[in-house]
Amino acid sequence: MFTVEQIEAAHSKVKSGADFAAYIQDIKKLGVTSYDVFVADGHSDHYGNNRYKTSSPGNHEFLTIGSSFYSEQFKQGLKDHQQGKTDYASFMKMCAKCGIEKWTVLLDKLTCAYYDSAGNEVLVEEIPL
Repeated sequence: MFTVEQIEAAHSKVKSGADFAAYIQDIKKLGVTSYDVFVADGHSDHYGNNRYKTSSPGNHEFLTIGSSFYSEQFKQGLKDHQQGKTDYASFMKMCAKCGIEKWTVLLDKLTCAYYDSAGNEVLVEEIPL
């Protein structure tokens, strides 16, 4: 199965949201079936077949998640990030301010779902490859 180190090596190639599709392809080849990223500290849980799970440690200072979801601000910030206009740290800060607690990527469905601080799914996007 895959390791945190392999995931981190693949993630190290990501400089902006514009690199996301290549990252997805890389980790799918490793055997990742889905993963969750938690905005507050940046840690992630990666899942594989047969209930395999590995977790990466937090990778930034603790961010307070906003208690309200700001849909339009989030959608604009996400669009900017996907176009390569922001780096990952800026994207995480924007997510926290807009009330995003985590996102979940399902590699078999090629979707990315964003969740607010109440656990509500607020946006699902298809991942273009």
